[in-house]
Amino acid sequence: MHRRSFITATATAALSAAAPALATSRVGSSDIERLETKFAALIASDHRHGGRVTIETHALALADEALTLQQLGTASQRIRCGLYACAAAFTSSAMWAAIDGRRFDTALRHFDRASSLATMSGDPTIQFRIWSHAGTLYRHIGRPADALATNDVARNLTIGRRDPMFASLGHARHAAIHAVTGNTGATQRAFGHAQDAFDRADPHTDRPLWLKAFYDQAEIDSLALSAYLSLGNYEQAEAHAHRSLAVLRPHMHRSRAITTTRLAQAQLGQGDLEPAVATAMSVPADTATRHVRVAGMLHSFTTKLHATAPNSPAARAWDQYAHDTRRNPA
Repeated sequence: MHRRSFITATATAALSAAAPALATSRVGSSDIERLETKFAALIASDHRHGGRVTIETHALALADEALTLQQLGTASQRIRCGLYACAAAFTSSAMWAAIDGRRFDTALRHFDRASSLATMSGDPTIQFRIWSHAGTLYRHIGRPADALATNDVARNLTIGRRDPMFASLGHARHAAIHAVTGNTGATQRAFGHAQDAFDRADPHTDRPLWLKAFYDQAEIDSLALSAYLSLGNYEQAEAHAHRSLAVLRPHMHRSRAITTTRLAQAQLGQGDLEPAVATAMSVPADTATRHVRVAGMLHSFTTKLHATAPNSPAARAWDQYAHDTRRNPA
């Protein structure tokens, strides 16, 4: 046999031998656990940085990794559902990163894929996360009717009836949507339901990592802060801001920056110029310049400050600070 023919034949035989081995490889619990470890790292990165395209891209790559395992070999139905749940979780994180980064058209595309994967998984907890994210997405893009409808899908899942913690999150996000429509009464009732459900929830119940990582009393007050800002009730908004910051967990870097920025807006709304500017200046410079959502909120703060007191010492101090920060970001 000629050397080239021998090499070709050997390679073909090797590939033929490898194919059955690949097709019959077993995918099991250890693969799910490995993906869940990567999901935990992704969640931690989101809380620290938030909104970045790199987080979104990484999340999508991990979703593809989970789906590729579906094609590698045999697995029980439980494992296959788990792989779809992992893929849905990663895609929902990509969706959230796009929402947080104000890439709303991209977030809508991720929502379509995430909801399909979640349905195939049969996991009500990840379905809740995705439909609840969709409610937030539609609230941010000014479609409150769609926001209420999609959040209702989340709230009507069985998990909300079984676990008051999920019910609490559903009510709290519903309250924030009602505030966008100017419905003060519905906002207050929904927050009342959210607090009642949260107080009833057993904190020791086993829950998904993504929920445990962010939903607590600080988040309820953060959503209330956002809602009362929307309603123009700045005094109530400030009260919730202080309550949220007082109990916010140390790893919630992005949330702290957002809450602090909203506190500055609430103080400005009450005409407290110097405290408002001091609060805005306390937002970490790297977040103020690199996080799209926070930067946009601070731009709105600047616009309102100029409209309220354009020639005040506070406005001049803020303009100088903002100029220096843009020139020398951390």
